[in-house]
Amino acid sequence: MAIVVGYVTTSEGEAALSAAIEEARRRSSRLVVVLARKSRGDAAADTALDADADAVRDLLDEADVAYDVRQLRRADDVAESIVTTADEVGADLIVIGLRRRSPVGKLILGSNAQRILLDAPCPVLAVKPVATAES
Repeated sequence: MAIVVGYVTTSEGEAALSAAIEEARRRSSRLVVVLARKSRGDAAADTALDADADAVRDLLDEADVAYDVRQLRRADDVAESIVTTADEVGADLIVIGLRRRSPVGKLILGSNAQRILLDAPCPVLAVKPVATAES
Protein backbone atom coordinates (compact mmCIF):
# COMPACT_ATOMS: atom_id res chain seq x y z
CA MET A 1 0.00 0.00 0.00
CA ALA A 2 1.00 3.62 -0.30
CA ILE A 3 0.53 7.11 1.03
CA VAL A 4 -0.01 9.91 -1.49
CA VAL A 5 1.03 13.44 -0.59
CA GLY A 6 0.35 16.63 -2.52
CA TYR A 7 3.45 18.81 -2.35
CA VAL A 8 4.07 22.43 -3.33
CA THR A 9 7.12 24.41 -2.17
CA THR A 10 5.26 26.34 0.53
CA SER A 11 5.05 26.01 4.30
CA GLU A 12 1.81 24.08 3.79
CA GLY A 13 3.55 21.72 1.39
CA GLU A 14 6.42 21.22 3.83
CA ALA A 15 3.94 20.38 6.61
CA ALA A 16 2.16 17.87 4.38
CA LEU A 17 5.43 16.21 3.32
CA SER A 18 6.64 15.99 6.91
CA ALA A 19 3.37 14.42 8.08
CA ALA A 20 3.41 12.01 5.13
CA ILE A 21 6.96 10.89 5.94
CA GLU A 22 5.89 10.21 9.54
CA GLU A 23 2.87 8.22 8.35
CA ALA A 24 4.95 6.26 5.82
CA ARG A 25 7.38 5.26 8.57
CA ARG A 26 4.60 4.39 11.01
CA ARG A 27 2.75 2.28 8.46
CA SER A 28 5.84 0.92 6.64
CA SER A 29 4.30 2.24 3.43
CA ARG A 30 5.68 3.65 0.21
CA LEU A 31 5.29 7.40 -0.23
CA VAL A 32 4.06 8.80 -3.55
CA VAL A 33 4.74 12.53 -3.84
CA VAL A 34 2.61 14.46 -6.32
CA LEU A 35 4.76 17.54 -6.88
CA ALA A 36 3.33 20.74 -8.32
CA ARG A 37 4.61 24.28 -8.62
CA LYS A 38 2.66 27.50 -8.93
CA SER A 39 4.06 28.81 -12.20
CA ARG A 40 3.40 30.02 -15.70
CA GLY A 41 4.44 26.70 -17.24
CA ASP A 42 7.41 28.06 -19.17
CA ALA A 43 10.89 26.48 -19.49
CA ALA A 44 12.20 28.29 -16.39
CA ALA A 45 9.27 26.98 -14.35
CA ASP A 46 9.92 23.45 -15.62
CA THR A 47 13.56 23.77 -14.55
CA ALA A 48 12.44 24.98 -11.12
CA LEU A 49 10.03 22.03 -10.84
CA ASP A 50 12.88 19.66 -11.67
CA ALA A 51 15.01 21.29 -8.96
CA ASP A 52 12.13 20.96 -6.47
CA ALA A 53 11.83 17.26 -7.36
CA ASP A 54 15.55 16.74 -6.79
CA ALA A 55 15.32 18.45 -3.38
CA VAL A 56 12.35 16.26 -2.40
CA ARG A 57 14.21 13.13 -3.50
CA ASP A 58 17.23 14.15 -1.39
CA LEU A 59 14.98 14.69 1.63
CA LEU A 60 13.25 11.34 1.15
CA ASP A 61 16.60 9.56 0.72
CA GLU A 62 17.68 11.03 4.07
CA ALA A 63 14.35 10.01 5.64
CA ASP A 64 14.98 6.44 4.43
CA VAL A 65 11.46 5.80 3.12
CA ALA A 66 10.48 4.11 -0.13
CA TYR A 67 9.09 6.69 -2.53
CA ASP A 68 8.05 7.75 -6.00
CA VAL A 69 7.96 11.40 -7.12
CA ARG A 70 5.49 12.46 -9.82
CA GLN A 71 5.80 15.94 -11.28
CA LEU A 72 2.80 17.93 -12.48
CA ARG A 73 3.12 20.57 -15.14
CA ARG A 74 0.97 23.71 -15.04
CA ALA A 75 -1.68 22.29 -17.38
CA ASP A 76 -2.34 19.36 -15.01
CA ASP A 77 -5.29 19.48 -12.63
CA VAL A 78 -3.74 19.11 -9.16
CA ALA A 79 -6.78 17.74 -7.32
CA GLU A 80 -7.61 15.30 -10.10
CA SER A 81 -3.98 14.15 -10.30
CA ILE A 82 -3.80 13.47 -6.56
CA VAL A 83 -7.08 11.54 -6.52
CA THR A 84 -6.16 9.59 -9.67
CA THR A 85 -2.73 8.76 -8.25
CA ALA A 86 -4.33 7.53 -5.02
CA ASP A 87 -6.64 5.31 -7.07
CA GLU A 88 -3.78 3.98 -9.23
CA VAL A 89 -1.53 3.02 -6.30
CA GLY A 90 -4.29 1.78 -3.98
CA ALA A 91 -3.46 4.45 -1.42
CA ASP A 92 -4.28 3.96 2.26
CA LEU A 93 -4.07 7.69 2.87
CA ILE A 94 -3.77 11.06 1.13
CA VAL A 95 -1.96 13.89 2.93
CA ILE A 96 -2.54 17.53 1.96
CA GLY A 97 -1.53 20.88 3.45
CA LEU A 98 -4.05 23.59 4.20
CA ARG A 99 -3.41 27.30 4.39
CA ARG A 100 -5.01 29.89 6.60
CA ARG A 101 -8.05 31.39 4.92
CA SER A 102 -9.61 34.83 5.10
CA PRO A 103 -13.13 35.10 6.58
CA VAL A 104 -14.58 34.99 3.07
CA GLY A 105 -12.21 32.16 2.11
CA LYS A 106 -13.49 30.15 5.06
CA LEU A 107 -16.83 29.87 3.30
CA ILE A 108 -15.06 27.71 0.75
CA LEU A 109 -12.30 25.40 1.87
CA GLY A 110 -10.31 25.86 -1.32
CA SER A 111 -11.18 24.23 -4.59
CA ASN A 112 -8.33 21.70 -4.65
CA ALA A 113 -8.60 20.72 -0.98
CA GLN A 114 -12.38 20.45 -1.20
CA ARG A 115 -12.27 18.33 -4.35
CA ILE A 116 -9.65 16.01 -2.84
CA LEU A 117 -11.66 15.59 0.37
CA LEU A 118 -14.86 14.85 -1.54
CA ASP A 119 -13.42 12.65 -4.30
CA ALA A 120 -10.68 10.73 -2.45
CA PRO A 121 -10.89 6.94 -2.56
CA CYS A 122 -9.33 6.74 0.94
CA PRO A 123 -9.00 8.81 4.14
CA VAL A 124 -7.42 12.28 3.83
CA LEU A 125 -5.13 13.81 6.43
CA ALA A 126 -5.18 17.62 6.18
CA VAL A 127 -2.36 19.39 8.02
CA LYS A 128 -1.38 22.98 8.48
CA PRO A 129 2.07 24.45 9.01
CA VAL A 130 3.38 25.10 12.48
CA ALA A 131 2.41 28.62 13.54
CA THR A 132 5.26 31.10 13.72
CA ALA A 133 5.52 34.41 15.54
CA GLU A 134 4.86 36.15 12.20
CA SER A 135 1.59 34.26 11.53
